[in-house]
Amino acid sequence: MTGFGGTASTGMVDWNLAVATATRLVRPGPDVSRDEARSVVAELRRHAKASEGHVRGFTRMGTEDTHDTPVLVVDRPGWVRANVAGFREILKPLLEKMQERRGNNPGSAVLGAVGGKVTGVELGMLLSFLSSRVLGQYETFAPATRELPAGGNGGGRLLLVAPNIVHVERELDVEPHDFRLWVCLHEETHRTQFTAVPWLRDHLEGEIQSFLAETDVDPMTFLERIRDAAQSLAGGRPEGEEEDGGRSFVELVQTPAQREILGRLTAVMSLLEGHADYVMDGVGPSVVPTVAEIREKFQQRRAKGASRLDIALRKLLGLDAKLRQYRDGERFVRAVVEEVGVDGFNRVWTSPNTLPTKAEIAKPADWVARVHRRPEA
Repeated sequence: MTGFGGTASTGMVDWNLAVATATRLVRPGPDVSRDEARSVVAELRRHAKASEGHVRGFTRMGTEDTHDTPVLVVDRPGWVRANVAGFREILKPLLEKMQERRGNNPGSAVLGAVGGKVTGVELGMLLSFLSSRVLGQYETFAPATRELPAGGNGGGRLLLVAPNIVHVERELDVEPHDFRLWVCLHEETHRTQFTAVPWLRDHLEGEIQSFLAETDVDPMTFLERIRDAAQSLAGGRPEGEEEDGGRSFVELVQTPAQREILGRLTAVMSLLEGHADYVMDGVGPSVVPTVAEIREKFQQRRAKGASRLDIALRKLLGLDAKLRQYRDGERFVRAVVEEVGVDGFNRVWTSPNTLPTKAEIAKPADWVARVHRRPEA
């Protein structure tokens, strides 16, 4: 396994150990023959290519250069490696800050030698769990590696996790070819959002870095959150503790300034996820014959979740918020399109000032009134 450069085995997180742990613990994918696996990969690539035209035509978003953002069909370990690279890039300022703070404490040398490895193992446990659940992902802040190329000029990469797609299509008992295209439509919408709106990536990165710069969290408290999540995975939390109202990672690091930033980030993520769901439903009937059945079964699966363990981890990792983002964002997009049409909705992409606020996500009419206000007579 290749490393991620720099001081991978020192500092707050041993990233190489996180990858090694996740790769070792990751569940095997569904049972498929070698020929069937090749066929799935080839079909997902074809669907990703076809989805580009479907999505851009439906959304009326520009057909500009996609910055050569690659489509990568990966297995679960491949998803882990890609996400560790992305996490390391985006969290670097926060971890450096925490490392400096820890350096002033007694016993920091011992913590440095042991803490990074412990955290690497626990982060690897979490990633192995998540790697079996993600169907696809547009990696916005993806650094290129030898194994995982990324687009030039700030472009990201589109990941499709083949074993998870096959697992879910079998679990839901839906038509495989339709389901694979349906998934690609959602992920291609995210790629279109970022390639057709050149300022969006830098805006999001700026907000995230401002959020992290405001963080004033004790390193040990941060590590305890990772440990809590890992113990949930291992069944190490006391019975009933899953429902104690414990705080998520996101809630843990909030300062007053961060709450404002987080509100803006939540609104943007709700917009992006809701738009992808809206497009998937809009394009679906014309190209995915069984879209109604797929949507109904997938919504039931998304709402139901799985075990109490799943619920506890979703809460700790903030994933319950993501489920609300799909619902609230899709409702916002649908309401705005009904009021001002697709072109009127697309004014949302004009600049950061035309993005909806968190309050406007809940009240789409307020966004329409603000962005489409008519000059007084």
